[in-house]
Amino acid sequence: MFKKILIANRGEIAVRVMRTAKEMGIATAAIFSDADQKALHVLEADEAIHIGPSEPHESYLAIEKIIDAAKRTNAQAIHPGYGFLSENARFAQAVEDSGLVFIGPPSKVIAALGDKTCARQMMQKSGVPVIPGTTTASLNVNALAEQAGEVGFPLLIKAAAGGGGKGMRIVEKPQDFADACKSAISEAAAAFGNGAVYLEKRLARPRHIEIQILADSHGNFIHLNERECSIQRRHQKIIEETPSPALTPDLRERMGAAAIAAAKAAGYVNAGTVEFLLDADNSFLFLEVNTRLQVEHPITELVTGEDLVRCQIEIAAGKRLSLKQEDIRPRGHAIECRIYGEDPQNGFLPSPGKILHFAPPQGPGIRHDCGIYEGFTVPTDYDPILAKLCVLATDRPQAIARMKNALADYALLGIRTNTAFMHAVLSSPEFERGETYTDFLPELFGSWSPSPQNDAFFALAGVLAQLADFQSPAASTSAGKKRPPTPFETLGPWRL
Repeated sequence: MFKKILIANRGEIAVRVMRTAKEMGIATAAIFSDADQKALHVLEADEAIHIGPSEPHESYLAIEKIIDAAKRTNAQAIHPGYGFLSENARFAQAVEDSGLVFIGPPSKVIAALGDKTCARQMMQKSGVPVIPGTTTASLNVNALAEQAGEVGFPLLIKAAAGGGGKGMRIVEKPQDFADACKSAISEAAAAFGNGAVYLEKRLARPRHIEIQILADSHGNFIHLNERECSIQRRHQKIIEETPSPALTPDLRERMGAAAIAAAKAAGYVNAGTVEFLLDADNSFLFLEVNTRLQVEHPITELVTGEDLVRCQIEIAAGKRLSLKQEDIRPRGHAIECRIYGEDPQNGFLPSPGKILHFAPPQGPGIRHDCGIYEGFTVPTDYDPILAKLCVLATDRPQAIARMKNALADYALLGIRTNTAFMHAVLSSPEFERGETYTDFLPELFGSWSPSPQNDAFFALAGVLAQLADFQSPAASTSAGKKRPPTPFETLGPWRL
């Protein structure tokens, strides 16, 4: 087993990996940029290396710097987390070439599945049902327009080299295709260094269902059932749950088998997720494979009792899977809400700043994966995700009720968050009935705005800021210099 690993990431996922490593007796090394000198993942690591300026390309995306940091700390392996370089085949290859272990699939597998058209071809050959569309990518708008006529409208233009909604456009009519295609190519080139795009048929109100898989280097494959990820804003998931309210035992078994077939076709090793779209007639179609740990992995851990990060580390160390398919017996219902530092009153733009007060909810069945603390200043340079709030309950109605209470109790002042928005979504009759689909938010919550009453909480932030800066007269020395107040000066009224 490894003695030390370096986590090539930041925020809540870096903290999450560190805590499992600590349980396993593995030392951890963190990397940090200028903006993250006081970040939680830096404080929790056994060792931390400054990696560069705040700009991601100078720090968390700087491959050579990260590998150098791993060697300087005598780490034996690198965990990429999610985002940043986690699905970058060149990074995985560089880690392998340096003699370190990449805690994820082999670089060749990442490269093959990272090319979305290559992945589609692979799945078709292995018998996995694929969404109708093109199997080759192109930069030629005229050639793509001809193919669009064959695919049919409405359709999706998608970047071949990436995901996360970047380089993606919805096209309803042929006359809109050329402009949308040029825009998608430009965005894909800026985001991934490769502007090539391909086309997919746009399904009517599909669900987004993903299957968690694990595979070791000894040829063993299992899946850990599904996660429903249909609640998405701008092609980004914000609420996930397991099990899906749409899946029957038979459908779950067939989708799990298809996910295993996809993993075997790719020669997959380590943790990954096979994503499908589920049509209105319960036919499922391959979407893509995410070659990393997912943001929403905690809800699978809650219902199965398994630690997916531990599984990742053990597989990377060469161990066989200790689990068999019949060992996976999920219990209860789990929901995750992604807590973002963003302003719902201003188009959900990022809301950076200092956290003046922070008291996350506690209680039975609540899990809170977090990368912040009271007094921390949320930077402007990175994805605005702050934490992941998860609940586990006996059934879906209880899980919804528990999550709504947890969101209502989520106290964070100083910046704005999306907790009120997610509470509204969970309270909608359509969500409560399980009638979710990928266009759920734009169709039902496109004009949503927070209640003006929420501003009262932000008014309190100013009061807290003043109290935080307050110094009592007793806190000054005779020389006029301030000193920290003693505990007796900050206790408030008390008696023996």
